[in-house]
Amino acid sequence: MNPEALAEPEVMPIQASEDVVRVRQACRSWAAEAGLALVDQTKLVTAVSELARNALTHGGGGSCRIGALAQGGRTGIRVEVVDEGPGINDVELALTDGYTTGLGLGLGLSGARRLVDEFELQTGPRAGTRVAIIKWKR
Repeated sequence: MNPEALAEPEVMPIQASEDVVRVRQACRSWAAEAGLALVDQTKLVTAVSELARNALTHGGGGSCRIGALAQGGRTGIRVEVVDEGPGINDVELALTDGYTTGLGLGLGLSGARRLVDEFELQTGPRAGTRVAIIKWKR
């Protein structure tokens, strides 16, 4: 069964550090409105922050789509972060804790995946990257 959108999603650009802040704030608002517990709000916002920062730093910018959804009597928030950058050559390596191509701790993708209930990554060399995540209300 595919989740059903509950409202028109909000789409925001990610072109500068200020956009990452705006994406975080919007994500927190959506999560609070959906009734996610504070801990789950924080997990979702942290994951989205990592993904948005990756899109800006490694993908040269992109966009973020946030929306509420329902499936089988449960509700949640779905966030999709997309960039048109160089893509990820080795997804398995990129999802390994500690792996980094920059100055970070190497917990961005792997950490984001652990913080959410569903994680989907589509990428490839010179194909950009799309990460979709879902956090369900408990």
